[in-house]
Amino acid sequence: MRLLSLFLIPLAMLAGCAQNAPAPEPEPDLDQFAALAAPYGNVLEIPAFEESPAEVEAGLDAILARADAALDRLGAQDLSVATYASTIQRLDDIVYPVTTMLNRMWLMKETQPDASMREACTEAVARMNEWFVALSYREDVYEACQAFLARYTRGELPKLEGEQRKLMLETMRDYRRSGLHLDAATRGEVEALRNKLNELETEFDGNITDAQVEIHFTTEELDGVPEAFLTASQQADGRHRVRVTVTSDYLSVMQNARREETRKRCNFARYTVAMAENGPVLAEIVATRERIASLLGYANWADYQTEPKMAGDGATAVAFVEDLIQRLEPKFQDEVETLRKLKVIDTGNENAEIHFWDFRYYQSQYMKQSFGVDTEALRVYFPLPQVLDGMFAAYERIFDLEFEAVEPPQKWADDLELWLVKDAASGEPLGMFYLDNFPREGKYNHFAQFDIIGGKRLPDGRYQRPVVALVCNFTPALPGEPALMSHNEVETIFHEFGHAMHSILTRAESTRYAGANVARDFVEAPSQMFENWVWDADILGDFAIDYRDPSKKIPMETLAAMKEADLATQGVYYRRQLSLALSDLRLHLGEVQDPQAVVNAATAEAFFPPQAGTHFAAYWGHLTGYDAGYYGYAWADAIAADMATVFQNAPDRYRDREAGMRLRRQIYEVGGSVDPSEAVRRFLQREPSNDAFLKTLGLGQ
Repeated sequence: MRLLSLFLIPLAMLAGCAQNAPAPEPEPDLDQFAALAAPYGNVLEIPAFEESPAEVEAGLDAILARADAALDRLGAQDLSVATYASTIQRLDDIVYPVTTMLNRMWLMKETQPDASMREACTEAVARMNEWFVALSYREDVYEACQAFLARYTRGELPKLEGEQRKLMLETMRDYRRSGLHLDAATRGEVEALRNKLNELETEFDGNITDAQVEIHFTTEELDGVPEAFLTASQQADGRHRVRVTVTSDYLSVMQNARREETRKRCNFARYTVAMAENGPVLAEIVATRERIASLLGYANWADYQTEPKMAGDGATAVAFVEDLIQRLEPKFQDEVETLRKLKVIDTGNENAEIHFWDFRYYQSQYMKQSFGVDTEALRVYFPLPQVLDGMFAAYERIFDLEFEAVEPPQKWADDLELWLVKDAASGEPLGMFYLDNFPREGKYNHFAQFDIIGGKRLPDGRYQRPVVALVCNFTPALPGEPALMSHNEVETIFHEFGHAMHSILTRAESTRYAGANVARDFVEAPSQMFENWVWDADILGDFAIDYRDPSKKIPMETLAAMKEADLATQGVYYRRQLSLALSDLRLHLGEVQDPQAVVNAATAEAFFPPQAGTHFAAYWGHLTGYDAGYYGYAWADAIAADMATVFQNAPDRYRDREAGMRLRRQIYEVGGSVDPSEAVRRFLQREPSNDAFLKTLGLGQ
């Protein structure tokens, strides 16, 4: 996900569902459901996915030709009578079909099982990236917008308010950020560099998606790893395959393998994925970004990227991260010492140290030994179909929604699901979401929500309702049992579904602000807040039930121990997050010659030294989309913790309808049309505070 140009809205690919789940029974007919949207002035349509590379190319040619013709007309208008509707608003209308196809291509390049289709969609994304860059430098369009602004500034046109005023100001600001105010030679260099950057980032992303790395171990080398994983991973020769590019495989080993050498080998394999391919590409990406920032008059890329965000500049983001690192230092050291003592007992070496490849394993042992929490044993309470039912019920209750399953008319995976969303009170259709559940070759290998069709007020006055996809990578079921989830995976799907609802519930008028198209350091806050739901006894009591014996719910004492264990390990968890944020920012503060050295040094400073010869950043997809923005996870966590207090203090807590509807109206529906600081104040009904966040870290009372 990245801001590709002045006018391209960032893809809502937000960085997480059941192979053996009973297939949802199709209830409503899609055409009938779409027809129900009409009385509300809405349009709801199923995406039509291209089925061959030729269709991709022909569709893109047609979309871009129509957009170029419309831009020609915009630029050729009589500038003396230019208006908001004929310039700023028209521009939003013109780019919408292109953005919609870009969304579709982005999803398809990450999910299509056919390699030729993935390649065709990747090429289409690259073409559209170039088109958006070119759009940023169309002087005829810029002059038309300038003509409108001059008329508006002279008082010749009605005063704009709210979302329209915000769109005007930010469109013109982004022209400045693109360098339209610069001389022709400098502007041309910036344009060329931005095209080069898009090509490099596409190459970087493609190398990550294409990476398929696996290593093999004997059963003895995987001592301690769950039996279910051993059964699923066993090969014909009796050894076990560990796909280090599949997160669930990697974590199964790193959290459970007793042999240090096994963990070390697995960590090395993971942290050298795509290193040969992406190491040089990343170095060129960082250098290109730095040159663009310099030409545009910014001190560095971090300043450029943070300007439109809540932080405002790179120094503020760095100070936020470094302050948290220092605040957490005593807690971090205490936790590491606790883990070290466990390793001393394991090894008999009084001088044993915790290394990068150790922390996950000893955290897991600590949780078992000190709190009686065995995360693997808890999977029986979280069969995926049951979790989905419970999650749907939680969201339906607080947002007053209904979800209905339908059969997708097109499938890119056999187990693909499609769900319709409507307002429970009025019956108004609000949108649709796909669920793509399990790993497969060539598929995006993490968890994310992808926009497909974004919300927008169309030129004919109707409102286009959104369609999104949740792309997940849960561990598939073994024969004779449902797919079982870890508590962490439950937390992930609640989080990612929050992104889906943010996109679907939108009522923002323009495509630029619809759904989760908000400031990048705010976008995670509404979803991170929903992670609280999976720690609540009442919510879990609704669905965390042993699939083998429906009379057994997850024990409340286990939940209490999990909460205690979570707090006891926040220092290590959060210092890792902050090491990523610090690495990202330092990559983009200027004068970086060796990204590998910068990232490894920052990681060692804030967390543990990585293994020699590793280059995690070469496989770090956030660097093309969250570049100079990873700090936003912690920034958003602070906001999310504060927002969660509204539910914690409500009469029905996490089931409270009044708090939920306030969240829906003040945060989810407005999208980016309202400044996030103001939207949060309206939801909280008070000034924001960091107290709740510090408490979650164990730093406050």
